[in-house]
Parts: sequence; C-alpha cells; structure tokens
Amino acid sequence: MISGEITIRVRYAETDQMGLLHHANYLVYFEQGRTELLRAQGYTYRDIESQGFFLVLTKLQVRYRSLAYYDDLLTLRTTVVRTTLVKIEHKYELLRDGVLLAEAETTLGCVDREGKVQVLPENLRTV
Repeated sequence: MISGEITIRVRYAETDQMGLLHHANYLVYFEQGRTELLRAQGYTYRDIESQGFFLVLTKLQVRYRSLAYYDDLLTLRTTVVRTTLVKIEHKYELLRDGVLLAEAETTLGCVDREGKVQVLPENLRTV
C-alpha cells in the first residue's frame, strides 16, 4: 500500500463566520493529498492528462468526526487502498495532534477526453 502525509494549515478564507473549517474545504484537502501522493511517486496530473488519461471522481464518502479551526495545523494521511484496471481507490485520515477530525474514501475512474472509460496506464496501476 502506498501512503503519504502532508501538513496543512487552515487558512482564514477556508473557515466560516465561527472560525470553523467549512466542510467543503475538506474535499480540497483530500485532492491535495492525492496530488502530492502522486507527485511523490514521480507523476503529475499534467503528465497523465497530456497522455490522454483523466482521473475523475466517481465516488466520495466523508465522515466528519471533530471540528477544525482557523490556524490549526493538520496532518492529512492519504493511502492508495486498491487499484484495478480502470480505477484507483484512496483512503484519507485528517488529524490534528493525533485526533481524527475526518476520514474519507474516494474512487477515481480513468477516462479519455470524451469521458469513455480507459484502462489505467500500467505505471498508475502500481501507484
């Protein structure tokens, strides 16, 4: 299993009037985790897309466990839990000082420019 961690500081613009991290921004963090995990393996979305392959979100499930606040320093752990010929499944754990704030799962499907399902390039089936 491939896994990686990044550190994210909650910015003021990502919070609501009460200083809480807005729930939609968790999804942005998860995308950041996927992007950095891919980069750590030596790939970028730009490179993949230039070859005619696009990774689209087909499934998302989030469980919010505790609150995050403006200026919190968070750790996001992103793990590839499964790959098939046409999809990649990730798991996410967002923590503050070891406390689980949110956990999520996503599935990314591989398609071409027209949205037709494609077999993942071989190098991504091991990511």
